[in-house]
Amino acid sequence: MGGNSPCASCKLLRRRCAKDCIFSPYFPSDDPHKFAIVHKVFGASNVSKMLQELPVHQRADAVSSLVYEANARVRDPVYGCVGAISYLQNQVSQLQMQLAVAQAEILCIQMQHEPVMPTSQMGPDDDKSFLLQNSLSQYLNYGSSSNAIHDSLKRESIFGDMIS
Repeated sequence: MGGNSPCASCKLLRRRCAKDCIFSPYFPSDDPHKFAIVHKVFGASNVSKMLQELPVHQRADAVSSLVYEANARVRDPVYGCVGAISYLQNQVSQLQMQLAVAQAEILCIQMQHEPVMPTSQMGPDDDKSFLLQNSLSQYLNYGSSSNAIHDSLKRESIFGDMIS
């Protein structure tokens, strides 16, 4: 920045903001919290080294990632982003299970209106029977893997009451 107002980094570190300050394009003076949290988790020296090693066109994305990781690490010092990822993976698994159950229910209703032939007599064109069996097997197999994921997420986390 080098002009009237130093960047958030130089302001926090109480130093003069040089014209070629590596932080000034990514940590503007009007958003001091952004640098403060990244500095608290990673340290200014480490962030500077990381940014210097990257091509200029990748630095903004790197700063966004550092800010996201720092915020997650401050909210959840043990799991950080992994806690967020685990929560989202658990949500995806639950939604996949709900989708499989809904598809199975739809097929069951459809099958009530059509006679069902035994699987030994099924031909390759019997898609509904195959989908019904596949959906039911997904639903039945879901229980063993989801319980382990769900139990591992039963902890106090940054998501509070979002994880049941």
